[in-house]
Amino acid sequence: MSSLYQLYKQKDKNGTGTAVNKTYVVPLSELYVEPGFNVREIDQEHVAEFRDAFIAGEFVPPLAVQVTERGVKIIDGHHRYYGALAATAAGTEIARIECKDFVGSEADRIAFMITSSQGKALSPLERAAAYQRLVNQGRTPVEIAKMVKRSVGDVDHHLQLLSCGDELIDMVKAGEVSASTAVALSREHGAQAASVATRQMDKAKASGKSKLTRSAAIPQLSPSRARRLAELLADAEIEDNRLTVVSAALEEVMAIIDEQKSMMRDSGWEEA
Repeated sequence: MSSLYQLYKQKDKNGTGTAVNKTYVVPLSELYVEPGFNVREIDQEHVAEFRDAFIAGEFVPPLAVQVTERGVKIIDGHHRYYGALAATAAGTEIARIECKDFVGSEADRIAFMITSSQGKALSPLERAAAYQRLVNQGRTPVEIAKMVKRSVGDVDHHLQLLSCGDELIDMVKAGEVSASTAVALSREHGAQAASVATRQMDKAKASGKSKLTRSAAIPQLSPSRARRLAELLADAEIEDNRLTVVSAALEEVMAIIDEQKSMMRDSGWEEA
């Protein structure tokens, strides 16, 4: 069986376009984690997966690192690093781990952590925090979107998540409210969003649910009811800033309006 090294060595004969992009094996003792640098929270289950992979001798992708005065700083691959430490602690000594140089600015390093396919998927709050780091460095949402290969709307949405308030963010962390629902609540209720969410969450728990859905958090008319209201108002007349509904439709129009008012009261709209 041949190898990439042999393929590359014979490139003059076989015409391959294969090139060398070196990796290095670095002692674990020379690697270090900068506190607060990683945008991902460490997931011990994910660490355990890498621990088992190291113990089993399976392939683990190289870490992306930067050499500093302190040593070799991990840019991407924190779970792999902790997995190697765990494997060593379990009796399988991992003397060195494969690493590759990361070249780029601080913003490039943050963007790389966001877009890396090797790391554990970012949670909405982790992604939001990473975007905020780039904003703090003077990057605009448009520039961030290009760096992380996402839409400007995605960047704006995640940045808005950080403005929802600590209580609502804690509910997102606890899995009680999704990130999109939290943003929608914040837009609807402003400073009162957390108290509205808490009331609605209490109702959800009372009915045996563990998560507040968007429809429960912000009740709305069904599409068919909203469409029906539009149909009834299509024949209405506007004169002197007054909307006049034909008498045959008035009762049904008021019924739909009352239905919406009732849902707004239940969601805490009037109190907000």
